[in-house]
Amino acid sequence: MLSASQLLPFLVAVAVIELTPGPNMGYLAVVAGQSGWRAGLTVVAGVTLGLAIYLAASVVGLAEAALRWPWVYETLRWAGVAYMLWLAADTWRSAADIEGPPPEARSLFLRGLINNLLNPKAAVFYVAVLPGFVRPEAGRPGLQMLFLGGIHLAVSVIIHLLIVLTASRASSAVATDAAVSRSIRRQRLFAVALAAIAVWLAVSSAR
Repeated sequence: MLSASQLLPFLVAVAVIELTPGPNMGYLAVVAGQSGWRAGLTVVAGVTLGLAIYLAASVVGLAEAALRWPWVYETLRWAGVAYMLWLAADTWRSAADIEGPPPEARSLFLRGLINNLLNPKAAVFYVAVLPGFVRPEAGRPGLQMLFLGGIHLAVSVIIHLLIVLTASRASSAVATDAAVSRSIRRQRLFAVALAAIAVWLAVSSAR
């Protein structure tokens, strides 16, 4: 069992990190506001799987080994920026087809997964932050990392769900006016928001 002196600081750190605006938070808000809470939940599932993959890689040492080389970090960083810009362009193009069917669940899930895997901040968390809360004297560092990582996943899911529900409700309030809810202008505002997230990611993740 981990001590309270070990768990409480970790919970505070995780809450602060997850509440800090980032690409996951921004993308979830955009999807939920645009396509509703069910679409948002699908993206949450993809994002959570991405975090779980990084956790597993961290436990076996793969994430740390990969991030030792600066070019790996930069590749992840710019691939993430490019992917967010692609999402923005795709959303802008789809504005002309706003009456069409909503995105498929599989597509939303994969977008959430890829968006998180291309987020270098997620990798850095499991390489630099998580190991700092492991106590070697407690034994079984791998199990400690799995336990702490599980806590992080739980906290992230709760916060992401709150973002999805909040964005969906805000969108529903606006959607009472059918003309506004289906306007091409609103769709393109989402595209601009995604592009802004891409720019933010490029700036905030620079070493």
